[in-house]
Amino acid sequence: MKLVKQLLILISFSFFLITCSKNENTTTPIPQNTLKEVTIFHINDQHGRLDNFSKIKHIIDQEKELTNVMVVCSGDIFSGNPVVDNHNEKGFPMIDLMNKVGFDVATIGNHEFDYGEIILKDRFQQSQFDWVCANVDMNTTGIPEPNEYKTITKNDVKITFLGLVETNGKEGAIIPSTHPWRVKNLTFQKYTSVIDNYSQLKESEESDLYIALTHLGESTDKNIAANYPYFDLIIGGHSHSRTNTTVNSIPVFQAGSNLNYLGKIKLTIKDKAIQNLDYELIDLNSYSNFDSALKSVIDTYNEDANLDEVIGYSEAYHSRSQVGYFYTSALKYEMDVDLTFQNTGGVRANLDEGDILKREIYTIDPFNNGSVTYTMTVGEIKNFLKNSGAGFYYSGGTIDQDGFEVVIRDNANMILSDNTTLTIGLNDYIPAVYDTYFTQTPTYKPYTTAEAIINYLENDATPINYTGYSNYFKFN
Repeated sequence: MKLVKQLLILISFSFFLITCSKNENTTTPIPQNTLKEVTIFHINDQHGRLDNFSKIKHIIDQEKELTNVMVVCSGDIFSGNPVVDNHNEKGFPMIDLMNKVGFDVATIGNHEFDYGEIILKDRFQQSQFDWVCANVDMNTTGIPEPNEYKTITKNDVKITFLGLVETNGKEGAIIPSTHPWRVKNLTFQKYTSVIDNYSQLKESEESDLYIALTHLGESTDKNIAANYPYFDLIIGGHSHSRTNTTVNSIPVFQAGSNLNYLGKIKLTIKDKAIQNLDYELIDLNSYSNFDSALKSVIDTYNEDANLDEVIGYSEAYHSRSQVGYFYTSALKYEMDVDLTFQNTGGVRANLDEGDILKREIYTIDPFNNGSVTYTMTVGEIKNFLKNSGAGFYYSGGTIDQDGFEVVIRDNANMILSDNTTLTIGLNDYIPAVYDTYFTQTPTYKPYTTAEAIINYLENDATPINYTGYSNYFKFN
């Protein structure tokens, strides 16, 4: 499908060149384009945050009374808010609110794949805005194939958006940073392999502006501006940056994360070029007005989630590393294993002192990862820790580095030999990413890792305090 569209683009551009060649000697003057105005609002990496959408709608509706408006998203709509992630239709509250705000187009972020193929298919079908991504093929999954690009016309303004997603999820593979088992039936390409296929898109679409709507990160967006200078501007996501800069005369923007900010790009266009650009990054937490009807919808989603049940008590504030030790300790107990590991990126929040709410655990661990166990020798575990290049929180004995060796001790401080067999517990994301070291079939537990931690707290009334520990290991 994508190859056919690319050929159509080239054919259209060839026709455009031939037409121009035929007319180049005519004496008919080319009329001067009149000034055109448009305001583009953009967000990225909202990760399930709902509350500020009512403010966004108020801002956008006001601007629509003044000029042409387009509303775009640079990806990572899902994962990060248990109200959204644990909704009966996972992710739907985000789609519902984006529909009601009136988004025009969104590029796919890596966390759009976190819920798996069937759920993503449903969310795509419910979207009243267009999805764009030029470097993914959904193959036979049934997920609607996103457009590589979308040209949107609002009154007299015509803008083309090209979508791109990052593919740095796993060493030796070309997939986004998501659970590898959830994208195994999809095909991705590096953005560098496809971007030049769309170098003439502005001309073939006869657009006023050509915008890269990316989920690649700030540094990659800057690289695109420096090396692929056919875009009028770049609106990005993925690195959670607040970006307002210019590279190679191309403006590059990104609006932070978690729906704390709304980017506002006010443009004046003449002769298919930006004549004037004003940029504002609106702090939504300081903005006081809101759309009351949409706020009511958001309040209902929050109330119906029933996430404010008290399930435990924390005697102190825990940093993420301290949460990591609590996390792995809870898993060790619930999964009844010798040793547990947790990747640092899987701990997404700190833990405050006081009552622990169910909401907090789902915020710490938002990915719905399964719980699995493996039986491995100490030598196999050492090989994994030495060669994976990653750092992990752990529980069950101690792990240290002695020169070029990994030393694993049990809870009695006895060094374990390489042929000692241990049962380890972890989330299923880790063996999916580091499958070179996890070759056997795992034993699956009937709960997610977040549910395991909730079970642990609900069944043990003892207040937690892991502030004196920092069980983290990375081989250097």
